[in-house]
Amino acid sequence: MSAMLLSACTGGRAQSGPSPLDGPLTIQAQGSFFVGGHDVHSDTLSTLPAYAPSGTVSVDQMYVRYQVPADVAGRPALVLIHGCCLTGKSWETTPDGRSGWDDYLLRKGYPVYVIDQAWRGRSAGNIAAIDAVKTGKAPLDQLPTVFAAGHEPAWAIFRFGPEYPKVFPGMQYPLEAQAEFWKQMVPDWAADLPTPNPTVPALSTLAKRIGPAVLVSHSQAGIYPFQVAAAGRDGVAGIVALEPGACPAPTDDMAPYKGLPILVLFGDYVDQSPRWAPRLALCRQFVAAANAAGGKAELVLLPDVGIHGNSHMMMQDRNSHEVADWMAGWIEHHVPRHM
Repeated sequence: MSAMLLSACTGGRAQSGPSPLDGPLTIQAQGSFFVGGHDVHSDTLSTLPAYAPSGTVSVDQMYVRYQVPADVAGRPALVLIHGCCLTGKSWETTPDGRSGWDDYLLRKGYPVYVIDQAWRGRSAGNIAAIDAVKTGKAPLDQLPTVFAAGHEPAWAIFRFGPEYPKVFPGMQYPLEAQAEFWKQMVPDWAADLPTPNPTVPALSTLAKRIGPAVLVSHSQAGIYPFQVAAAGRDGVAGIVALEPGACPAPTDDMAPYKGLPILVLFGDYVDQSPRWAPRLALCRQFVAAANAAGGKAELVLLPDVGIHGNSHMMMQDRNSHEVADWMAGWIEHHVPRHM
């Protein structure tokens, strides 16, 4: 595809001269596609008279949107994988209108691939089980387990404060745009899906297709890149797990992670969160076990490198570009460029 020019928001950063992070954005390609998926037949696709209940639908597919900069210069592709109750929107324009990581990292020279997890957002799920119960063809206890995170409990989960509506001192999330963040949240089917989540084999296929790639996961999806690597490292150049909901257990087989650059990154206030402090401790144990087995894993807390006030949604915090710069620097230093 020939190069094209796109204008983009730069978040109001003042620069003394021209910068690739400002002005028109030059790219060589953009587009979208699906990875994975398979067809299933069902007799409970509809309860509406105008639509037939029987037919074939595609399920377990993963939506991917990508942009490739004009000058990649051997940098690995970055695959951005959102967390619980959210979609790929997590990485796009921030709730207060600043450049999201998808655009910002693209400007820094990385091909960027943003996914919607299987059964989430543009990666549609299968409603047949719901209609089966509604029509009496299945018992009530076979209804899918779908949940939504309310604003009040999500406040503490995302560490805007210890509890709703208290705020951690110095917290960087743009609370004046909080309503826009709540609009990003969607129903979550993950509890009703198999392990590994269908997103995992789809990520494996994607890495093989576009690799070398660094899988950048967040929260609920934090474990997915590790599961991909355990199944096979073809196309996987590195892992960045942002506040993962889980790391591999230190008793797991560490062989899949030997020599693989791995960054586990946490924000601020973690020690004040009964939800996240234990997860941090378990990730420390994993990193120690991986390195003892010849790994190249590192766990970093942003306050320890001079970056303060970050919530669980570090890619949307006011200092999100500073966090992206630090992460990109880590990738540049630890993940070799390819020719």
